[in-house]
Amino acid sequence: MTKVSLQAPAKINLTLEVLGKRPEGYHEIRSVMQTIALADRVTLTPADEISLALRGAAGPLAEEPPATNLAFRAAQLLRRRAGIHSGAQIELHKNIAIATGLGGGSSDAAATLRGLRELWQLDISDKEFSAIAAELGTDVPFFLRGGTALAAGRGDELETLPDLPTRTICLVFSDHPATPDKTARMYAALHPEHHTDGARTERLAGGLRAGEPVRNEDLYNVFETILPEVDPAAAETFSQAATLGFGQPHLCGSGPAFFLLLEPEQPARPLLDALERLDVRAAETRTLSAAEAG
Repeated sequence: MTKVSLQAPAKINLTLEVLGKRPEGYHEIRSVMQTIALADRVTLTPADEISLALRGAAGPLAEEPPATNLAFRAAQLLRRRAGIHSGAQIELHKNIAIATGLGGGSSDAAATLRGLRELWQLDISDKEFSAIAAELGTDVPFFLRGGTALAAGRGDELETLPDLPTRTICLVFSDHPATPDKTARMYAALHPEHHTDGARTERLAGGLRAGEPVRNEDLYNVFETILPEVDPAAAETFSQAATLGFGQPHLCGSGPAFFLLLEPEQPARPLLDALERLDVRAAETRTLSAAEAG
């Protein structure tokens, strides 16, 4: 095989609840996760060693050493676990804004694992493959399949849910660079009064299992309650978007990017025009099924 090329889609969290802290210090969460059409592109070519080349909107990633990149680390880990000496050139074309809550790094790592499994023709069980993904980060196992899933535990306990019927999404991006410890700061700002019991997430998951449509009122993200405290600039944009009359915005993961879920058949152009008048960057995308995400 001479080359493998595959997409690495972004994700949104339709719900994200924090139930409390686990004994080892991680947070117990419940979340319904959903892949979307915004995607990076990972291309893998056989080589003697593992190398990484970044293209597109790599931003500060381009200045960092390869060993800090999750896709590069995924290749190294898979090679060690498989006990082989093959290499690969990883070409990563970035379209997903970094450190925005869209899961780009985790998706890149999962795509690298999937591509190298094919390129190196590895005979490895799905269970072991998922365990390798979990070593890289809690979101990485989700991206091995994509689509719609219920996440529990630290986010790595996954239940596949029926695919969400295709819905249009408008993403809104902050022009303020995210700090490297953004996610840690968001979690640190949570207090017991922000903890919930996971019922919102279970209601949405149950509706999806029953084939019910997703409504805007079904969506929830705990980090929206503390956004003004941790990122006032992003909170101001978020609040402005909520006044436009197109429904309630919701954070992508721990933000600062957020999204609005349009109603079926609702055109995105009026919302995009309204967001443009707020002088923010916005983009139209859509949900992806598991088959499309792979």
